[in-house]
Amino acid sequence: MKILIIGSGGREHALGWKINQSPKCEKLFFAPGNAGTSSIGTNLPIGVSNFEEIEKAVVDNKIDLVLVGPEVPLVEGIYDFFSTNEQLKKIPVVGPSKAGAELEGSKDFAKAFMAKYNIPTARYETFVAGEIDKAASFMKTLPSPYVLKADGLAAGKGVLIIDDYNEALAELNEMLEGKFGQASKKVVIEEFLSGIELSVFVITDGENYKILPEAKDYKRIGEGDTGLNTGGMGAVSPVPFADQSFMQKVEEQIIIPTIEGLKNEQIDYKGFIFFGLIKVNGNPMVIEYNVRMGDPETEAVMLRIKSDFVDLLEGVAMGNLNEKTIEFDEQNAVTVMLVSGGYPGDYEKGKEITGTENVKSSVVFHAGSKLENNKVMSDGGRVIAVSSYGKNMNEALALSYQNAQKINFEGKYFRKDIGFDL
Repeated sequence: MKILIIGSGGREHALGWKINQSPKCEKLFFAPGNAGTSSIGTNLPIGVSNFEEIEKAVVDNKIDLVLVGPEVPLVEGIYDFFSTNEQLKKIPVVGPSKAGAELEGSKDFAKAFMAKYNIPTARYETFVAGEIDKAASFMKTLPSPYVLKADGLAAGKGVLIIDDYNEALAELNEMLEGKFGQASKKVVIEEFLSGIELSVFVITDGENYKILPEAKDYKRIGEGDTGLNTGGMGAVSPVPFADQSFMQKVEEQIIIPTIEGLKNEQIDYKGFIFFGLIKVNGNPMVIEYNVRMGDPETEAVMLRIKSDFVDLLEGVAMGNLNEKTIEFDEQNAVTVMLVSGGYPGDYEKGKEITGTENVKSSVVFHAGSKLENNKVMSDGGRVIAVSSYGKNMNEALALSYQNAQKINFEGKYFRKDIGFDL
């Protein structure tokens, strides 16, 4: 099979790394890819939302299957673009329809869906401009802190958690007036849940599903989970508290009702569902849905899938995922993210990355890099993910940290306390 992966981050490099191990993969393409993906496949200089150019590349390169990495093209309807196009409709896309992508594209849609199908989540209400008084009344029914979420995609920046009531009200005003552009035309206000978080992933053909290895990621820039939110500073898998009884609750109370709800709504959904969960008093609750694999969790999760990943993708495409098997590697996998100085605020790109060839016994995934005159240069806030196996989490962490020291670029920073709360 010739497979095209859409995206340019560490998630896409990790998916490609896993796909490349399959005897079923004849040739791998990335659009647009990065410096790391160019070593395992062919990079095509095409933006993730340029559907016409993607169509041309799929036809020219005789692509058999398309795997969509990031959320933006899914929310913009790449699945529907393929399924309604004469040239493309026989080529399977792993990723939901535009209607299914609303689970991530609209916080309001996701919360209403959870309410309808009795999926445990925080109490909430949604507000638009002109409803400040109603919002103020609702907030008075909630204990502090207050959680404000822009309804639409805001590149991971649309969630604010504020302790002070008046400050939260002022922020709400700014959001409704366009602080996050169109994304905050509607704002979801919800009760704050206190507990420990984890990410659970399933792959589904719309009827059947397989649960992938769970992971826990670390969003804050600073050690001890302090400072600004980032796209993710590292991840660990497995998650110790996600034992069999907890995961059974997740499956019965969250995964099954979600899959059944999508079917009930007649939403075409063939791809990944990411459940951002929190454990509250021993029970799982949903913080958010994503309609793709997480990043940097994928860079740990892919290490723990033993079975042929292309076989699973074929199961999604053919609608016979129930006939496929998924095996997990019992080892622990840990990812440590190396980021640009200043990230997630202002940072510089175009710094030369050296030392990756000195890494031993870890897997290096490129997250934000590009090739320039045969040199590998930084091209994003999150630059390199170092992933390692270990008999336990600490062994895997030690290896990732050891190898993180060998990779260099100006301003490099990484958290030295991934997994600290486990």
